[in-house]
Amino acid sequence: MTATIVQDAIGAHRAAAFDLSAACPGWIYGLVMAQQSIATGLYNCVLVIGVEMLSKMVNWKDRNTCVLFGDAAGAAVLQPVSEGRGILASVLGSEGAGGCHLHTPAGGSRRPTTPETVEQGLHYIHMNGSEVFKFAVRVMNEATVQVLEKAGLTVADIDLLVPHQANIRIIDNAKKRLEIPEEKVVVNLDRYGNTSSASIPVALCEALDEGRVKDGDLLVFVSFGAGLVWGSVALRWGK
Repeated sequence: MTATIVQDAIGAHRAAAFDLSAACPGWIYGLVMAQQSIATGLYNCVLVIGVEMLSKMVNWKDRNTCVLFGDAAGAAVLQPVSEGRGILASVLGSEGAGGCHLHTPAGGSRRPTTPETVEQGLHYIHMNGSEVFKFAVRVMNEATVQVLEKAGLTVADIDLLVPHQANIRIIDNAKKRLEIPEEKVVVNLDRYGNTSSASIPVALCEALDEGRVKDGDLLVFVSFGAGLVWGSVALRWGK
């Protein structure tokens, strides 16, 4: 597992480590699991990493997909925080019936590798762009509103929206539907492409470096991906 390799490399020899697979919202799923582990007293300090090497999964002859994706890694350390800070609410969801619109058809237990599957390029990412776009536009809006409602807040309370960096049209559509001004949305898609589960932690790191996040700010992370799955988190920044 990748997690145990990292655990050994950083010398965290007493730590538990495991991989979690949830496509592009994987880091959000990990964030929610980490928050719950801390809240229940199971763990006191959790490292959540989002890392992808999508260049190994794209067909470089398919210009509809290969130009969209990138490789990256981002991480965050979670610890207990003061009252009113940290994760206020989260929403996770899935829609397995749409999984065929964004998937790798072969290479797993259901369709093992054969010379034929390799020859047909079935180990690469296959995407129905129009269906994924419709799904993404819907869930980006719904998941953002839902997580804010769970936290007892509204879109007007958002100080910074950090969306999954999949497609600029999807992000622009979310801004328009939610009526969020451009200065409150983090975008780095133009530099890295879609880096799947790494996209939100990388974007968050850059926002911090640029001074766009202050103590007490309300941040919303929202993502969607293969499966089809989605997730959102409302977080009050601070210690």
